[in-house]
Amino acid sequence: MKLLITGATTPLGGLLVRRLLADASVEHILASGLDHVPPPGMLPTSSRLFYAAADLTRSRVAHDLLFGPARALEVDTILHLATHRSHVGSRATHALDVDAARELLLLAERLPRARRFVYRSSAEVYAVRHSAPDLLDEDQPLELDVGAPPSVRDRVEADMTICGHIGTSRLDVTVLRCAEVLAPGVGSHLWDYLQSRVCLRPLGFDPMVNLLSLDDQVDALRCALSATARGIFNIPGADTLPLSRVIARWGRIDVPVPGPLLAPLYRLRTAAIGVEFRYDVNMRRFHFAAMVDGRLARAVLDYQPHHPIDWPTGDRARRARGPADAHRLRDDRFGPA
Repeated sequence: MKLLITGATTPLGGLLVRRLLADASVEHILASGLDHVPPPGMLPTSSRLFYAAADLTRSRVAHDLLFGPARALEVDTILHLATHRSHVGSRATHALDVDAARELLLLAERLPRARRFVYRSSAEVYAVRHSAPDLLDEDQPLELDVGAPPSVRDRVEADMTICGHIGTSRLDVTVLRCAEVLAPGVGSHLWDYLQSRVCLRPLGFDPMVNLLSLDDQVDALRCALSATARGIFNIPGADTLPLSRVIARWGRIDVPVPGPLLAPLYRLRTAAIGVEFRYDVNMRRFHFAAMVDGRLARAVLDYQPHHPIDWPTGDRARRARGPADAHRLRDDRFGPA
């Protein structure tokens, strides 16, 4: 297997590259990221690993990446991980989440040796309603409400764009709709939510949530790369628990608050401590359970979650205070920054 991995200079990308290099069937990896030089300790040193900086929101740059180093290395599999980690929709998030994903797939279809395209999507694309089932399979409706937050609409548009090529592309196109990865540096809403000592949640609601660890996310991506099937697959995590238990297991104070007060309170919190968590983006899932059904991924990709979240306990829970803790945990996993 000869791989191109976008978004490689993230905690997820770095861990995946390390695991794939331990696999003898992977001949080499072309890793791509925005940084001209990967952050220290993020990517390993290997004769089978090549790095190319590329801003995929620029069409010419994406073209040169695929028909330059990717073509020279005879890349046969493209794994697209690059998404914007901001929770605020903007031209920048649309350019990366939607336009770049579409352009990369169209270019990959012209790449002579390419045969597989794997796209990491999110369970965030599903419509969460009181009338919807708690367990969502791949046929459940997507969030097409024009009133949905722009960042969610971008994720849905990108997902639909890639899915539209599953039946028509010459490539084997695989879309993974993943549960939320609770880890720093991956755009997790709940990670930001848990970065203050007091966590507010809507009074009278305590929905079940399913969370994915970095290790299980990497396992799911490796399963998708090894499989020959095309299609859409939900990727759940090993932890399913009420939101109140998430708060407690992170060592935070759980404070139920009337729903209408939450959005303005969290806007004040963002202004005060600079963390991006937005209640309007998460409002529905903070009221209604919405967990992905992973039976299809288990049957076809042979994926099952085996790695629970590394929940803070004891002294570690008391030390987990805000964004500084995110950097500490990132450095523990990937070495010194």
